[in-house]
Amino acid sequence: MNTKDNKYQILKRIRPWREAFYYQKSVVLYQLTYVFCKRFLPAYGDRTVDQMVQAARSGKQNIIEGAEDGETSIEMHVKLLNVARSSLQELREDYKDYLLSRMLPIWSSTHPRYQGMQQFCKMHNKVEDYQKYFQKWTNEEMANTALTLCYQTDAMLHKTLLHLEKEFVEKGGIKERMHAVRTGYRQAQDAELASLRKEVPALRQEVARLRALLEKNGIKY
Repeated sequence: MNTKDNKYQILKRIRPWREAFYYQKSVVLYQLTYVFCKRFLPAYGDRTVDQMVQAARSGKQNIIEGAEDGETSIEMHVKLLNVARSSLQELREDYKDYLLSRMLPIWSSTHPRYQGMQQFCKMHNKVEDYQKYFQKWTNEEMANTALTLCYQTDAMLHKTLLHLEKEFVEKGGIKERMHAVRTGYRQAQDAELASLRKEVPALRQEVARLRALLEKNGIKY
């Protein structure tokens, strides 16, 4: 049996998580949040710092763990991506609270910089694209950029979860894949055996013909 044959694939082929845009954006959010807290929140005595950094990290790490576990379990993949979403939603609320408590605007569609920020975050996924601004952006700019990344990442995760749920309904989990692989392998073996059995009479006839031909020509075998 060729274990590389898709017919006998038990472990799911998961797109490498490093290539997923929602993972790349989660890395940006973690790095951005870490710098934001260092620059604009007290170093001591404010639990918000730990909460925000941990929420950002949880979003990133659960995406990784979900993808790794997803090779064997769609259920676990869904569960961990939902945890990632919850963490990033918590982070989003922290950024909103920061802006509101300091009377800073949350950039909506009427804000003159809203469209530019949306487009920048949509087109840029790598942390290197953002790092050059980490020490230049104001707290208002940085927080609104983080909010945009939170919304965009959440939308991507939601779309991925819908795909995974549909796949689970249609194809099931690892038990169903194991059953399908085993059944497919047995069917292939049975078909091969049946084919060989059909060939046996023809081979016997050919052997008999060759023996007769040898005897006719006085050749011993």
